[in-house]
Amino acid sequence: MGMKFLWIVLDSVGIGHAPDAERYGDAGADTLGHLMMREKLELPHLASLGLYEIMRPYGEGVPAPVSMRKGAWATRLTELSPGKDTTTGHWELAGAVMDRPFLTVEAFPDDFLAELSRRTGVSFLGNCVASGTEILAQLGDEHVRTGRAILYTSADSVMQIAAHEDPSIFGLARLWQLCEEARALLDERGLRIGRVIARPFCGEGEYRRTANRRDYSLTPPPTVLDRLQQHGVRVVGIGKISDIFAGRGLSASYVTKSNEEGMKAIERCWAEEVRCSVLYVVNLVDFDSLYGHRRDPQGYARALREFDSWLGKFLPMVGADERLLITADHGNDPYHQGTDHTREQVPLLSLHVPNPCDVDASFGQVAKILAEAFALRG
Repeated sequence: MGMKFLWIVLDSVGIGHAPDAERYGDAGADTLGHLMMREKLELPHLASLGLYEIMRPYGEGVPAPVSMRKGAWATRLTELSPGKDTTTGHWELAGAVMDRPFLTVEAFPDDFLAELSRRTGVSFLGNCVASGTEILAQLGDEHVRTGRAILYTSADSVMQIAAHEDPSIFGLARLWQLCEEARALLDERGLRIGRVIARPFCGEGEYRRTANRRDYSLTPPPTVLDRLQQHGVRVVGIGKISDIFAGRGLSASYVTKSNEEGMKAIERCWAEEVRCSVLYVVNLVDFDSLYGHRRDPQGYARALREFDSWLGKFLPMVGADERLLITADHGNDPYHQGTDHTREQVPLLSLHVPNPCDVDASFGQVAKILAEAFALRG
């Protein structure tokens, strides 16, 4: 029997602005703190792993401490890499610190789009910085009328391409293929855009994004996931982990379209008997994509309560010889200005993990914990 280790990333669940947040326009951002203060949010099961203890310095609204589970400890993590995006955060958590930020743009070069159009036969609308929901309202009708794909970006290093799922208008398979071509062309030209994101939508007149999103990431440098694979550990991605790491370092992947699907996938995987050591890496994205970017604090708080309730039922399933880590990759304070991520510290909550780290460790502490847990050398 091998060891089972579960690492869950709660996408965007930050716990207060990072020391350098002002450089990013994020001074005062505090995703969880503001939700607790303004939405009366309580998370007793996350608190049993030490969440409230590490939030104490941020003060207002944090409920009183609760008794921690035996074998639990917690700390805050601070990002060293420049940026505040999903890819940078996950890569550093896995041990790859970036020395320069990904490229961000306000519009993609005309010659790039001309070549992409030549290769794919697709022309584009937009090519601007925009909110995903707003640009659908602005350009959805024109897209349906012309068949031209909607292209936009944000403060993050992303190229987002939106198109209608109906094959008579554009089609899902065609959108995914277009995004693959865009990723390949960006890489050919050395344009370090972190992710190309396929944003399918449906509807008539009023449009809504669907759960068939796909991310096409820049290939990461070697991470602890590669090392674990090389040492015989089975590494299983759940959610958009395969997208974030461009499939690198993973033995298997289960794509999920929601937090609910992700939590069910965890339960199924955890119930399986394992013969070799296994690491499950999970991204639960709804906090970020459905509520943070849309500045919906009530929805964000509700999603956190749902996860906490699920966690209360799951924690008794984690045996004394099994390991659990819960982290985040950045913040997305739904009370902050704009619709972009916020530069924040993130929680590190653990159960049955030895060797607690110092307060205010870097994101890379997660990679060190994984390496030690699976006795990697070198």
